[in-house]
Amino acid sequence: MIYLDNAATTPMSLLAISTMTKVMQDIYGNPSSIHSHGRLANKLLREARQDLAKLLGTKPDKLFFTAGGTESNNTAIIGYCLRNQHRGKHIITTAIEHHSVLEPIEYLVKQFGFEVTIIQPDRQVITAQQIQEALRNDTILVSTMFVNNETGTLLPIAEIGELLKNHPAAYHVDAVQAIGKIPIIPNELGIDFLSASAHKFHGPKGVGFLYASDANFDSYLHGGDQERKKRAGTENLPGIVAMVAALKEELANHDQNYQAVDDLQKVFLREIEGCSYYLNQGKKQLPYVLNIGFPGQKNDLLLLRLDLAGISISTGSACTAGVVQPSHVLKAFYGEDSHRLSESVRISLSSQNTKEEIIQLANTLKEIIGEK
Repeated sequence: MIYLDNAATTPMSLLAISTMTKVMQDIYGNPSSIHSHGRLANKLLREARQDLAKLLGTKPDKLFFTAGGTESNNTAIIGYCLRNQHRGKHIITTAIEHHSVLEPIEYLVKQFGFEVTIIQPDRQVITAQQIQEALRNDTILVSTMFVNNETGTLLPIAEIGELLKNHPAAYHVDAVQAIGKIPIIPNELGIDFLSASAHKFHGPKGVGFLYASDANFDSYLHGGDQERKKRAGTENLPGIVAMVAALKEELANHDQNYQAVDDLQKVFLREIEGCSYYLNQGKKQLPYVLNIGFPGQKNDLLLLRLDLAGISISTGSACTAGVVQPSHVLKAFYGEDSHRLSESVRISLSSQNTKEEIIQLANTLKEIIGEK
């Protein structure tokens, strides 16, 4: 079996597995308990937060542990907007965001009367100028992703952050597909909120974090005083410690990993030379995601035939209940009538993939489309 759907989730690293297992076995106390078992767990939790803060160039009190990217996005968007709605009810986002950003904003629009400006890509690009032109006096939040999960397209985060220094709106960045692949220091980029999920960088599922430059947001979950009263619920200590270990390992090797993945993508494109294909991407890309279409080849059938051959790829986001649906990202790029929506697939790589796997993928694809 060959796994090439790393944008959906990554296999846990051996370090993350061993770290998580050790915490499960040895440190099982509740971090909120005052007895010795609880104090030991709380100490480990504090150390994990401190280590994470060092990786992000920030302070521990600006980090809140969550169940993953979706909760982090919801907390930042809903929590901040409801706390600050007296200052304005206008939000700016883009048409290529993940559903865990678009749907909380839609919720605010329907339930609380917020307004939203959704920026459409111009020739597959989102620009800071588009954000600037959409800004209003009552804009309180701008929310964009760091890198698109379906195409690997990079958004101009630093430019938008610089732009918003002169505007009171907060800047939320969904960095789920970027954290661990490139170093990110939120404060240097003008980011007020940053969301991340461990299972995208070889950590466990069900754990993530939210960076917040200040605590000016309402709690999204209620019921306890954990996470400085901003996220109720017992912290997932084994997952948190494993997440930090995985991120530390990825960032320590990010140059090597980035180059390895870039080389794998080049190998794939070289191996399919002579085939009819097109790429769906913007001007600036991370090499971890390759969105590619084969003219005349239906992506659902292509996905099925590759799966039968033991190769796992996807057509886009994994958060659509396992159903092959037209990509809203490609729809924003090319229009809802474009043939690319039904022909394109996503190949997402990690440093754990090998050259041999990539060559086998290319050969299998050529056999399926009849060009070998």
